[in-house]
Amino acid sequence: MKFTVSPACTTGPFFPRAFSDGSEDLVHRDSHTAQGQHILLAGRVLELGGKPTWNMVLEVWQPDANGVFRHPLDPRSAQADPGFWGWGRARTEKDGWYRFHTVFPGSYEDRCPHVNCAVLGIGLTRRLVTTIFFADNPDAARDPVLSAVSAVSEAALRRRLFAHRDPTLDESGALGYRFDVILRGEGETPFFVD
Repeated sequence: MKFTVSPACTTGPFFPRAFSDGSEDLVHRDSHTAQGQHILLAGRVLELGGKPTWNMVLEVWQPDANGVFRHPLDPRSAQADPGFWGWGRARTEKDGWYRFHTVFPGSYEDRCPHVNCAVLGIGLTRRLVTTIFFADNPDAARDPVLSAVSAVSEAALRRRLFAHRDPTLDESGALGYRFDVILRGEGETPFFVD
């Protein structure tokens, strides 16, 4: 009987090194371009001690600039922007960076502008889910998810859910916003059970 050595780390899932379908671009769909303010949402995924992680997969889903989701459970889905995907996927590079070309999300009902985000990768036993919020004044933002976070913790934890305007990321008319995902340790990103 012949035996082969197993990998040292067998926890999956395992992902390809590249996605060739342009799924990090949410603003171009068929022959249409999304309406609203285009933004570049970018940041790094970091482990304990600020170590960058590579080949992590981030998935985002969000409403269009008018606050409409491209999903049948949204009663206004027929009004969704034909140029906006509403969902995207990107992977981190060796330095831990990810990038999404998207639109500034519209508000709806009692929700402030936000992007939902899932993180998957080698070494994670389940996907991590968080919400990325946008507001000029995070302490004044009102949202039921933010209220739930502030009910169980201090304001500093709540502020970790906000993307920050970063002009160094501006690109071709798209405003840059930075949101780093800290998997563990000081400044850890709040994750939600899904």
